[in-house]
Amino acid sequence: MKKHLVMAVVPFLALGCGDDFKDENGDGIADGVREPDNVTVVTPATPKGTVSGQVLGTDLKPLADAAVEITIGSSEEPLAGTTDAKGNFEFKGVPAGSDVLLTFTKTGYATLRATGVIPSSAGNVPLNNANLSFGPVTLTRLDGSLRFLLVTPQGRPAANVRATLEASPAGTVVLSNNDSTTPVVSTVVVEATSDEQGVLLFQNIPAAQELARFTNQTGQYRLWVAPTDSNGDGVPEINGYVDTYSAASVVSVGTTRILNLPASRPTGSALTVEGSNVAMLRGASNREPLRNMVRSGEPIYLYFNQPVQQGSLLARLTDEYGKESLTVTVALGNGGYSATITPANGVIQAGKEYNLDLRAVSVETGELYYNQGFFFGGEPGSPSPVTIVEARYQETQRPPAAQELNSSEIVYINFSSPIFPAVDGAVEVFFDNDLNGDGRVGSARGEKDFSEGFLLVPLEPLAPYQTHVGKPAVPVFPFQGSTYTTRYGFQFTATGSVGVVPSEAKLSVVFSQLSRRGIQGNYGSIWGQPVVTDLAVNGLAIQPALIPLPVP
Repeated sequence: MKKHLVMAVVPFLALGCGDDFKDENGDGIADGVREPDNVTVVTPATPKGTVSGQVLGTDLKPLADAAVEITIGSSEEPLAGTTDAKGNFEFKGVPAGSDVLLTFTKTGYATLRATGVIPSSAGNVPLNNANLSFGPVTLTRLDGSLRFLLVTPQGRPAANVRATLEASPAGTVVLSNNDSTTPVVSTVVVEATSDEQGVLLFQNIPAAQELARFTNQTGQYRLWVAPTDSNGDGVPEINGYVDTYSAASVVSVGTTRILNLPASRPTGSALTVEGSNVAMLRGASNREPLRNMVRSGEPIYLYFNQPVQQGSLLARLTDEYGKESLTVTVALGNGGYSATITPANGVIQAGKEYNLDLRAVSVETGELYYNQGFFFGGEPGSPSPVTIVEARYQETQRPPAAQELNSSEIVYINFSSPIFPAVDGAVEVFFDNDLNGDGRVGSARGEKDFSEGFLLVPLEPLAPYQTHVGKPAVPVFPFQGSTYTTRYGFQFTATGSVGVVPSEAKLSVVFSQLSRRGIQGNYGSIWGQPVVTDLAVNGLAIQPALIPLPVP
């Protein structure tokens, strides 16, 4: 029995191993073999395959004359074909193991693209050797439309707004070689621009009722509305909009929708300054001097959270006393989102404090913005030493008692730059003068080497000096103090009727002896430098007595 079986197999082995193996008809079987029962004989060295399938509409009716293109591997020129009356197509002689890209198109229908790999093994010999079957492939009709009414944040039609709509899936494909990971590109992308009435119309897209019929109702539309720059300055006044609508919801709700486009900032948000080199304009907590220091010749930069109307920005600038307006120029940029306030040449000086008053109107809401701030002139990395610029007293007497520092009169000490007082106490001032008339220095309060001096307290000016009785000095605009100031003062007292001749006054501000009175803190400059050195001054200037108002 075994002997007969061996003799029966040998002829086929000899045929399969010979040099005369041919497969001219490309059927994957050696020519002349009718009933192959040996893999060596049946499988050619370079097997060929076919790509076939059927194209249908979503109603599952065949689509005749649909164009089918196949790109094999990295070949530059695709092979073209069309479907027959039953929607079938076939490409022969495709090398087994090849990656293929198929593109299905038909006028009035969506385009579908899918990839697959032709089997490189013999497969089900000889019925389905190296065959890749696409099918059924379904294509959706492009006979639908979707309409949107675009509305600006101010309630007006949003004209000339560009948008893109993507409908998916615009078709399906089943790959019959059990490869469930085949990538399929099946979307329809349409662009449109709204008209003068804000109507945005997308046509020639898959109808909602057709998309909604796909498995698990996965059909959907995705909408992208571009930001709107109506004045062409490169800055959108209205932000973009993105949303997704299921095909089923479009069927039930309708194909027209109203879209209220978002403002460049969330509707209802207040107009604020989001960025500035004057940090306190961004919030009251940002009051540190180094965060509010502007270099000489440098503009003040403002960045708003929404656009400001052209011509609505008002900026007023004064010095620490608020006596007069300092010249500035104002310019809006970036569609009103930014502004520069440029002081005139030489206005900003190192070590000086300035007050700023701002008003503006929002383009989006019409809201009035109002803010005030302070800043200091100077270079953050180049601190200047603190000195006494001037000491003067406020004269309260009329001649002949005038021209002499007397008890109860206020002495002002003006420093070269604003300083911050110690938290838990005040620095003292001592005179190198005889204040009680006993012929020596050191025996009365406020005299050098006495145990107690005059407490120097901050007298930050919120208005110019008053010059007339009954007529308070009014600043250019009301402003709040920074707690840093160049002006300090104390009330002078003396024993008896002894006064001090202004030109003979010698006094010292004793910063070095704070710890003597249990004070732990210290004074600091706007550059963050501690002020610990005693400062002396000779002579007092006179602030003239208030003048009575002239009789009308």
